[in-house]
Amino acid sequence: MNRSSSPSAPVLLVHGIWDDGARFEAMRAALAASGRAAHALDLRPNDGSAPIEALAAQVDEAADSLLADGAGRLDLVGFSMGALVSRYWLQRLDGKARCRRFVSISGPHRGTAQAFWLPFFAGVRQMSPGSALLRDLEADEDPFGDVDVHCLWTPYDLMIVPARSSQLADATDHRLPLPMHRQMISDPRAIERVQRILGP
Repeated sequence: MNRSSSPSAPVLLVHGIWDDGARFEAMRAALAASGRAAHALDLRPNDGSAPIEALAAQVDEAADSLLADGAGRLDLVGFSMGALVSRYWLQRLDGKARCRRFVSISGPHRGTAQAFWLPFFAGVRQMSPGSALLRDLEADEDPFGDVDVHCLWTPYDLMIVPARSSQLADATDHRLPLPMHRQMISDPRAIERVQRILGP
């Protein structure tokens, strides 16, 4: 079930590993040009050393701040590690009660083999295929409630391995044939797709 369109709904952008909110600048500017107020969160630390739960608490704080002016729900865009952090917020911190639409971009929802390279980092371990966190999230019978969920992914992704790990069951699937992981938030085709999903 999709929530009715709300022009006042703020957009929260959650970046990936080794990035910060500035990575979303092209997308934020495009959304602003189309009349959407988008706010990019800086996760700290951003290197995968913190558990996903701790980063999701930062999303929770940012969401509370964005909704403090009385907006009913926000739209959420998460990229890479940030997509998994956003998913945890939705499923475990009552985020689905405060979110209208979730756009996941190249997120390791079923893990990525690349995580095996940094097994000593707590957050990276949780992004390993079959991790306890991923199994726990996958076990939910109704993970997103009435949130409108979309997954953008590229089959050429070398960070999310296999690339189809970015898909979520029951989400609207958007396959974009872009050659690089980070192009998924900077390429005009990806930005246009996100604009179209989020609407006015």
